[in-house]
Formats: sequence, C-alpha cells, structure tokens
Amino acid sequence: MLDYKLLEALAAVIECDGFERAGEALGLSQSAISQRIKALEIRLGQPVLVRTPTLAPTPAGRSLLNHVQQVQLLERDLRRALPTLDSASPRLRIALNADSLVTWWAATVGPLCETEGLLLDLVVEDQDVGLRRLRDGDVAACLCASPQPIAGARCVRLGTMSYHPLATPAYRERYFPAGPRPEAFRRAPAIVFGPHDQLQHRFLAQCGYHGVFPFHLCPASEGFVRLALAGMGYGMMPLMQASERVDAGELISIAPGQALEVPLYWHFWRHSGRLMKRLTDVLSQVVLT
Repeated sequence: MLDYKLLEALAAVIECDGFERAGEALGLSQSAISQRIKALEIRLGQPVLVRTPTLAPTPAGRSLLNHVQQVQLLERDLRRALPTLDSASPRLRIALNADSLVTWWAATVGPLCETEGLLLDLVVEDQDVGLRRLRDGDVAACLCASPQPIAGARCVRLGTMSYHPLATPAYRERYFPAGPRPEAFRRAPAIVFGPHDQLQHRFLAQCGYHGVFPFHLCPASEGFVRLALAGMGYGMMPLMQASERVDAGELISIAPGQALEVPLYWHFWRHSGRLMKRLTDVLSQVVLT
C-alpha cells in the first residue's frame, strides 16, 4: 500500500522545484521532505528523483506523479459524497500557452472555479511543450497543439487560434515595402516568445521561406505586444489579443491575408473524476478565433 504522505512530498518537490520550497508549501522542514523522499525510494527500491544537473523525476517518479494527480481528483469526488472528510479546496496544476491565458482562459474557467472552489496552479508553456509536462506527471492536464493523446489520457479538440504577423505601419514600410519576400525575412527582426516557440518558423515556412532570420526573444505576452508597438519587430499574435491595437491602426499585418491557424487540444488523464469532466465540458464550449 502506498503512503500518500510520501507521494505528496514527491509532488511538492517537483511542483515547487526544490526541497526547501516544498517544505514551506507543506508546512514541513527541508529535512522532513528529504526523509520522506528517501523513505519512498527505499520502499520502491529505486530513485524517484534525479538531483543533477537539474531536479527531475525518474521514470518511476513520473509514474507516481501521474498517479498522484489522478488520486487528488478522485478524492474531490469522494469529499462531495462524504462531507465529513477534509474539505480543503481542490487544486489543479495545468499547463497552457500564454496566449490562451491572456485572452479567453480566465473568462471561460472563472465561473467554474468560483462554483467548485477550485484553485489553479498554472504552468505557462508553449503549445508544443505542455504535453511533455503531462507525460512527466507534472500536471493534471494541458493545452497544446498536439492531437495525439498519450497512454492513459484523453484528448479533446477545442478549436483553432488564428495568429497574424503584426507590426507597426512604419515597420512594415521599412522592412516589407514590397510585401513578404525572402530578402525581407532575412533582415527584418522578428519577435519570438521563447526558445520552444515554433510559430514564427511555421509562418515563414508557410510563406516559402526556410532560412535564418534575426529575432528578439520575449517570453511575456504583454511585453511581446509592447515590443511590436515600439517598432522593434513583427510577431505572431492572435487577433483576440491585439484587436484593439489593430482596430486603432497601431498594428497591421506585414502579410495581409496570411494567417497561421494553430489548433488547440485539451489533454487530461482518464478516470480523473467529476471535476475534470466538468472543466472539460466548460472548455469544450469555448469559441476560439
């Protein structure tokens, strides 16, 4: 029989990225957390964490984290049936892309969080990376661009986000006076969200360009828009994020009529209980553009 206090310690270490912060989250000392991890490894007869070069779960640790995520959701259902159990608010750790977070996510899930007393632990990742978090057991669900479910999980398509290459009118006139041509892409600075962001590369490939290009890295959605407004580059943005700037003429497309359609899929563990089903039902009704 698994000792769930030990599994709780493992989940906290991964979520908090360290033993000391895990202890603070659970109200325990760093030494107590270390002892629980050691006890879990002795019980299993193998390590559950890799300490260097960075803290990460081993394959056995990932399996346990997957289990913990599902148990926490099922316990929520049990508390509703047996109110005398501990009534702590449920908490879901979810990976999602920054563009969803700053546009439609809050308005969509807010009412459910209020009704259910649900707390969210949001991990911001590019569309192509979130699924790795789920596979590693670090999150209970994720939004990503992959339609392929992993073993033990379900996948629901939510819709498509339309990204446009936006910049200031002055920037377009300076770098793209003749339109989106290869020589322009070679010298025009772009704005890329992060090292895993492939939207820019996909857009350029869609335009028939596969060469190198200069770019700024800006891993913040608001900063992303501000860099574009400052004339520092062009970036792939969903219209729902930049609609006011576009309507005001402050941002325009460097390639009118050229948009990148990115599908979004909701991945979550099977048998995750009623709360995850309700969240999935809510997300399934979202209208993306």
